[in-house]
Amino acid sequence: MAARRSLRLALAGNNQPPGGAAAPRRGRPRKFAGPSRAVTLTLPEAVLEALGGIDTDLSRAVARVVQSELGKRPRPSAEIATFGRHAVIVVKPSRTFERRAGVLLVPLPDGRALISFEEPHTIPELELQLQDLLDDPALSAADRRIFEQIAGFLRAGRRSPTVSVQRRNIIVFETVHPARSASRAKGGSKAARAS
Repeated sequence: MAARRSLRLALAGNNQPPGGAAAPRRGRPRKFAGPSRAVTLTLPEAVLEALGGIDTDLSRAVARVVQSELGKRPRPSAEIATFGRHAVIVVKPSRTFERRAGVLLVPLPDGRALISFEEPHTIPELELQLQDLLDDPALSAADRRIFEQIAGFLRAGRRSPTVSVQRRNIIVFETVHPARSASRAKGGSKAARAS
């Protein structure tokens, strides 16, 4: 929790966590990224069975069921989601951001999205591109909020002596439309047929 808090503080521009450096956390690893506590519930057997079908760990099953309700609560346009020493920027989906910044937004179950790159981009290139996009007077207010928040996170991370901003790759599974996969099976792509 102390590492997560210091990461948030560093990205918010405050580089000194309160109380100085915290000792490493001891005991069992965390199940959830956010704060959590133990509770005791009495539930009907049918509910317990249904939750067991979602996840063998009942606390994770309950969290998954409630996740859709949590997604309905208002959230910032962009925010930092932390887990241990790592954090990612999650955003409200924006077609403008995908189209104009050359990124691919990977949807999350709660309605937000991770930022991934279709083409190789460096973090400084993305930061500069966001600044250029913010100069566009035709940019909608909602997109402007997203761009400003992401640019602010990147700037704070770049300036922080305690945070390293790194580009990572993720694995994305994309559904292939049946018509496209059938044409590929028959003869491949147009480029392959032309050669």
